[in-house]
Amino acid sequence: MFSIGQMAKAGNCRVQTIRYYEQIELLPNPLRSSGNQRLYNQKHLDRIRFIRHSRELGFSLDQIRKILSLSDDSGNSCEAVDKIAREHLSTVESKIER
Repeated sequence: MFSIGQMAKAGNCRVQTIRYYEQIELLPNPLRSSGNQRLYNQKHLDRIRFIRHSRELGFSLDQIRKILSLSDDSGNSCEAVDKIAREHLSTVESKIER
């Protein structure tokens, strides 16, 4: 289990960023200790790292939300995620051409 400070350090982001991702429901709410401190697990850390990496690649929070939603439902095929990635790539290529 990780505290929010440990999560921020391991995820290479700020504590406020983690709280924001929880608020906008990109990151599931963590368990709470008896003292009401947030307690994160490895899945939370993996998700934070995915979100941060996706942001570095220029994906919008909306695109990330869709990808995570598709990922959370194991019944989905990869086609929908592939479509989001290809659309993003097309946008980046258009910007490079300009």
